[in-house]
Amino acid sequence: MPLRLGNIGNPETLYGTPRTDRHIVWRLIELERRINMVKHKGTEMLETERLILRRLTIDDADDMFNNWANDPEVTKYLTWLPHGKVDITRNLLESWIKEYGDLENYNWTIVLKNIGKPIGSISVVEVSNIRERAEIGYCMGKKYWNQGIMTESLKAVVNYLITEIGFKRIQATHHVDNPASGKVMLKTGMKYEGRLRKYIKNNQGRFVDCNMYSILDEDINLNE
Repeated sequence: MPLRLGNIGNPETLYGTPRTDRHIVWRLIELERRINMVKHKGTEMLETERLILRRLTIDDADDMFNNWANDPEVTKYLTWLPHGKVDITRNLLESWIKEYGDLENYNWTIVLKNIGKPIGSISVVEVSNIRERAEIGYCMGKKYWNQGIMTESLKAVVNYLITEIGFKRIQATHHVDNPASGKVMLKTGMKYEGRLRKYIKNNQGRFVDCNMYSILDEDINLNE
């Protein structure tokens, strides 16, 4: 018989047991929540009016390198440096492709239909199954900025993660000096929640403040 969350308050089932047993109980609780609440499907192809969001392949190395991964303007507020060499991009893609075997892995490239080439990427950078939330990160070649493309991508991913996977909360952050990214989040329906001090370490090794935004499952229903 599976352990139910309602048993947490019963000292005999949790706090009256040795520490190691309590750890096992919490693991069982988390496992049950993972099984019953969040139904992971992995990186499935998504389509919007202008875009295809799909898994990356090794053949995307040149486009990824040229369109965004080697551009210092794109990586200015991110945690990683421009790749410098296409071999770095190719090696990264090889590791990402292997990770697609994990159904908790969500990592798309953004393909603009009218050119048929990858122009950016969007992925889940953090998952909490027990809290049923995910955090999204994204980047895109500057040639395609200010055209509503990232907003369109983010809306598709948020909708998939909430309606298909079952997350209750999707969140995203941006460097405080990059307000354009916050505008994307707001246009997607996310709400600004506040500033997190020294939240990430940037690609120069310095801790920086970030602004936090989120959208909840009930927000999706309201928007519909």
